[in-house]
Amino acid sequence: MLRSLYDWVLHWAATPYGTWALFLLAFAESSFFPIPPDVLLIALCVARPDRSLKYALVCAVGSIFGGCLGYLIGWQFMASIGSRIVDFYGLTEKVAYIETLYKTYDAWAVGIAGFTPIPYKVFTIAAGMFKIDFTVFVLASAFSRSARFFLVGGLIYLFGPRIQRFIDRYFNLLAVVFTVLLVGSFVLIKYLF
Repeated sequence: MLRSLYDWVLHWAATPYGTWALFLLAFAESSFFPIPPDVLLIALCVARPDRSLKYALVCAVGSIFGGCLGYLIGWQFMASIGSRIVDFYGLTEKVAYIETLYKTYDAWAVGIAGFTPIPYKVFTIAAGMFKIDFTVFVLASAFSRSARFFLVGGLIYLFGPRIQRFIDRYFNLLAVVFTVLLVGSFVLIKYLF
């Protein structure tokens, strides 16, 4: 089933509706859809490297708005819709752990989940469920989702289609390295200043 969804997502890159499909996919993935928008983002960027930064922006904006929907689902509807979405992904036992992360790290939990391959939708729903400050949530989401998608779009813009295999192969490693560098730089700034 996931493979057919994956192929369906990719087919949009060959249509004139690719940009709209990217926005809608990024929106849906941030609150309930299983296929990450990176798949379509990479396909669109490889097809038109000159538009890579535009596609990254579309993807980031869609993802941020979708994250707001996920927050709303958790905030208002957790007992019914939100819990079904979390159950569908088999992450019910992770919700208590995510609550601990939110209580301990607040925006950091959103930021790290927004950049890394961790299922972002679970964090958006949990953020609403645990009543994380909405402004902090939106800012952390905007920063992390933009960083993630502009990294992909920027690499393809700079290096063209030949970078696609590198991104596909090492995306998880790149995300972890970037996250460690990001957190490390904030810790360094905190202790220096």
